[in-house]
Amino acid sequence: MNSSNPSNQFMTLNLINRGLKRFLPNSQALSLAIILLVSFVFIYSLADLLMPVFVSIGLAYLLEGIVRKLEHLNVPRLGAVAIVFSLFLASLVFLLFYLIPIISQQAVELAQQVPDILSHAQTGIMRLPKLYPKLISESKIQEILLVVQKELISYSQSLLSVSAASIMGLISAMIYLFLVPMMIFFLLKDKALLMSWFMGFLPTERNLSIHVWHEVDMQIGNYVRGKFAEVFILSIVSYVTYAVMGLNYALLLAVLMGLQVILPYIGATLVTFPVLGVAYFQWGLSNDDFMAIVIAYAIIQAVDGVLLVPLLFSEAVNLHAIAIIVAILFFGGLWGFWGVFLAIPLATVVKAVLTSWPRLGENTSL
Repeated sequence: MNSSNPSNQFMTLNLINRGLKRFLPNSQALSLAIILLVSFVFIYSLADLLMPVFVSIGLAYLLEGIVRKLEHLNVPRLGAVAIVFSLFLASLVFLLFYLIPIISQQAVELAQQVPDILSHAQTGIMRLPKLYPKLISESKIQEILLVVQKELISYSQSLLSVSAASIMGLISAMIYLFLVPMMIFFLLKDKALLMSWFMGFLPTERNLSIHVWHEVDMQIGNYVRGKFAEVFILSIVSYVTYAVMGLNYALLLAVLMGLQVILPYIGATLVTFPVLGVAYFQWGLSNDDFMAIVIAYAIIQAVDGVLLVPLLFSEAVNLHAIAIIVAILFFGGLWGFWGVFLAIPLATVVKAVLTSWPRLGENTSL
């Protein structure tokens, strides 16, 4: 019996060795695995501490595309950085001192009207048991409305309350406002120097890693810049449409319309309730203005899906719907809002790694 132990151990070690060779067939794959593991551990463990740095890198990466386009027009690197950074600062000032105050005011006003909106909606919903007594009961309707009312009133009260946590959030925001623009400027200005310094820490066997990065850079760059353009265009079109039609809280709802594209499949469903809810409270179901808002909302969503998405994402991120939803849940659970926003780019990274990963016996001299 003792003589079989060495044989079993040898078979186990042989299986482990074959598994490792299949997963890490050469030094290129080993280098890529080490880079991915160290990067994930570093980002996950220091996300809260270094979030301003990560935000700065992300925004600098976004602005780098515009800098490169200016460089292609024979604008010197420093001049291109100065132009792009000046436009970024102007946009930031407009956002902080004009857009956000108006949106905040409209959000507070909408939160104050939540009880009235619920009461108005309850009147219409309570007619359903009389119209369809076999499908739904009055007690079930009241039970659902009570739960929804409690949740919405609780949420609206949290928007209206000022606590120590919000003061701490304001301090954190002030730190972000000082550090992030400064880091963005130096990341753009000294890109070549910083990249050279960073490359010095990578393994010498890094051809596969560089190949994967080029694949990821192309897809993520197109996706993130296209997504920002989609948010901007959708917000402008929605605001003009809602303002012309006289819908209350037009700016707030337009911003929500723009931000809904960050959450594929889920965002469009979530933003439907505030848009149609405000229209219903303002005009009622029987009014022609309400139907006009419904039609306008449907047209904007259709134009986004049929025209904007194919136009902005010519290099489409080919991910299955299930993969996108899983990525949103996973990375959103790890890093909150930024995890949700970056879920699809991060899923693209995973896909690029799996696609480029060498198989046993495959040549990786890239």
